[in-house]
Amino acid sequence: MPETHLLTFMAACAVDASSDVQRGIETYRALIGVPPEDADIVTDSNFDCHVLASILAAASMDGGALPEKAGLSGHELAALLGLYFPSVEVKISGQLLASKCDENDEISMVRDLLLKQRSTEGHIGAWLAAMIARRSIEPDHLWEDLGLRNRGELSRLLSRHFAPLAARNINNMRWKRFFYRSLCEDEGLVMCTTPVCTQCNDFNLCFGEESGESRMAERRRDLLLQAARPEVSGDWPI
Repeated sequence: MPETHLLTFMAACAVDASSDVQRGIETYRALIGVPPEDADIVTDSNFDCHVLASILAAASMDGGALPEKAGLSGHELAALLGLYFPSVEVKISGQLLASKCDENDEISMVRDLLLKQRSTEGHIGAWLAAMIARRSIEPDHLWEDLGLRNRGELSRLLSRHFAPLAARNINNMRWKRFFYRSLCEDEGLVMCTTPVCTQCNDFNLCFGEESGESRMAERRRDLLLQAARPEVSGDWPI
């Protein structure tokens, strides 16, 4: 894509499930230049770009206005793209640019929790706090809602940009549950029904396994398998 009108491309995609995931893959590729599985995240700067592209790709898969799904205003999204992906030409309509992200109380509380625990300088901490808070209301594991490849990337993200908060998760609780537990504790409230986690009936909800394959990785694998299959013909064995 020598001339990448990213948002125009995403708006033009069809709405069926397969193209939703394909839209996410192409959004990530347009921003980073490679598919997600080939991303180089050795340096912190590369990792930050990977995280931002992953979140935008995941948000694009949900359909609707990208700023709202990503948790940013149109102007914030434009600023983010200009700062972290300056080589990508992005065409943002006036309507999208003027859009504002509506927040409910749940999103605001998680965002403010993260904002108070920032550990890096610049705009990225504020943008990530808003994006993580918005994506946290989606139904999957948080690393999946953010479009990341695994939970380890989420832990690295939080340890890098929200280190004081991440350091409090000493028992490796699921991050969404940990956010809400932290909010309760900061307000002097008790969320749990038992004083000891191992005695709680909800233990697996808080500490259960969070492994798996991301939607983008799964879809890309399926596309590669389809491409490798022979064309259906009269000689196809039945």
